[in-house]
Amino acid sequence: MPVINILNPHVADMIAAGEVVERPASVIKELMENSFDAGAKNVKVEIRGGGATFIRVTDDGCGMAPEDAGVAFLRHATSKLKDERGLEAISTMGFRGEALAAISSVSHIELITRRRGDNEGTRLTLNAGDIEDMLPTGCPEGTSITVKDIFFNTPARLKFLKSDRSEAGACLTAALRCALGRPEVSVRFIRDGKEEFFSPGDSRQDSCIYSLLGRELATTLLPCKSENDGIKVTGFVSSPASGRGNRSAQYFFCNGRWIKSGILQAALEQAYRNTLLTGRFPACVLYLDISCGAVDVNVHPAKTEVKFSGEKAVFDLVYQAVKAALSTEDASVKAELVNEEKISPKPKQDFYQTMTAQNFRDNGYKANPAPPVHHSAPRSYSSTSVYSDSEFSTPRKSPTFSDKPLSPPSGRYSAPTTYKVPNFSTSASFSSYETSYGSKPAPVSESFVKPENEFSEISTTPFNIPVENPVGNVESSQNDDYRIIGEALKTYIIVEKGQELVLIDKHAAHERMIFDRLKTNPPEVMAQTLLTPLTLKLNPRDGELIDANSALLSELGFDIELFGENEYILRTLPYDMAAGDALAAVEEICEKLRRGTAPDGESARDEILHTVACKAAIKAGWDTTTEELQVLVAAVMSGDIKYCPHGRPLSVSLSKKELDKLFKRIV
Repeated sequence: MPVINILNPHVADMIAAGEVVERPASVIKELMENSFDAGAKNVKVEIRGGGATFIRVTDDGCGMAPEDAGVAFLRHATSKLKDERGLEAISTMGFRGEALAAISSVSHIELITRRRGDNEGTRLTLNAGDIEDMLPTGCPEGTSITVKDIFFNTPARLKFLKSDRSEAGACLTAALRCALGRPEVSVRFIRDGKEEFFSPGDSRQDSCIYSLLGRELATTLLPCKSENDGIKVTGFVSSPASGRGNRSAQYFFCNGRWIKSGILQAALEQAYRNTLLTGRFPACVLYLDISCGAVDVNVHPAKTEVKFSGEKAVFDLVYQAVKAALSTEDASVKAELVNEEKISPKPKQDFYQTMTAQNFRDNGYKANPAPPVHHSAPRSYSSTSVYSDSEFSTPRKSPTFSDKPLSPPSGRYSAPTTYKVPNFSTSASFSSYETSYGSKPAPVSESFVKPENEFSEISTTPFNIPVENPVGNVESSQNDDYRIIGEALKTYIIVEKGQELVLIDKHAAHERMIFDRLKTNPPEVMAQTLLTPLTLKLNPRDGELIDANSALLSELGFDIELFGENEYILRTLPYDMAAGDALAAVEEICEKLRRGTAPDGESARDEILHTVACKAAIKAGWDTTTEELQVLVAAVMSGDIKYCPHGRPLSVSLSKKELDKLFKRIV
């Protein structure tokens, strides 16, 4: 039988360090939380390289007396908890007494501290948890801790650290989260002598968000506030028009502590249901203030997860607060539209009435068009509120709305000057479709042909799917085994084939066609150069992924260059993609790359192509011309494509017998 050994305290401390000190970012989080608990109003964080060799956190908090400094690095030594009753209502960021002991056991530490009112301070040096020197010294009031050579005595842990850039990005993220949680504290982060961010510490959430997350995100946020039964929710959420490709811009805080919470995330995204496009995620900075006794923060060593005693009450309050913020924006928009109608004596259709027949013919439309009427279509909108120089909470401009419906512009419209839209109307552009998917499209039934009116030829898809033969020239005998009946809900194409009814998902089918073409065609012909390059602001983690996969991205049509700190210039795009989808595509690509890929990189390439195909394909709810539907149906009915790149089926079949059962024709 194996002999049971009792580990010595040093080995036990090194093992315990693995729970608290995962990487240099963990050290920054723990030291900053100690500074907050010490009542600091100013905190400065300095790192060199990735933080593994040098970290310094300096604050102007209460400091420590010499006798306290000597025992602060012992395991389970803390000034924030006296007995078990303190666990019932924890109000401090730290309380376990493990952070300093764990950090010191795997690094070299220098502590300089001076208690408020004392004439001199204390300088303490430690090596792997052992005190080497302790002397009085002159220093400002507060505490400064320098941590060097993390994991110097645990090579097994050291080899798992990532590159300096990756570790530095994690350090910046950890410090930013801590700073966001405490708007009343001024935080300065310095990397290799260069200031990365600075928060003013004026106790205002809006100015803190503006300075830490940037103007681009801050100007899309809506104020959010709600309170009930001793629980209070404040903060900001993004406008539905400003959805993001991942959840990296979602920040949740409970009593000033950054947390991961599935409950808060679900409540947030539930409030955006039916207002946000599928695959897009809201951004938020939400602060939850709750009684210390109603939340348990002692469920995770790093204290990033919590438990609520009343989960439903928390969910409901967050949900209602977000819904109220979105409703407030809708109300302000309606008021603005009413004011615009009062000011402008001419109806918005006057633009169409003044257009001549020649103008419409020049743009590919029929002559003498009637003004389109969109009574039931929702209005698209975007928040353009910006903060003033003196007060961040005073918007210079209210959210503005476009009078156009939400459906995307037609491929026949002239392209914006910021990017080049390929001409898909030529047979050469889609010659691969005719070759790959065989026979010509089947005819459309007479009941499905659009009525002859002025706007019957206008499509609202961004890129038309061309065919060599228009509807009128297709011989019905060539594909008399199926018949296109029509389109349901602007999403599913209805096809009759023998004794079956086939429903085809037009988005999934088009996505698969684009994906197959991108996989087959040479990479050199995939890119379009933007006339005006786009500027993308990415977080450090996404920036590292872009740099690490720059060659692959360039091969697939994305030419992205570093422009500034966490800012990138996008010069080219895959020619199927519109510039408006660029940021969402890059965010989605980063999210997929973060999940891990196969060693040969083929998986990463396919994931990027999935994103490109999805963004370029026609979407459910868009108007589609009969010619485009024919191409999609021909590709699916030929059997060459069966599943979308994500594995979803492209079509489902209902037999006549199944339909008869639904209508009780067969018992």
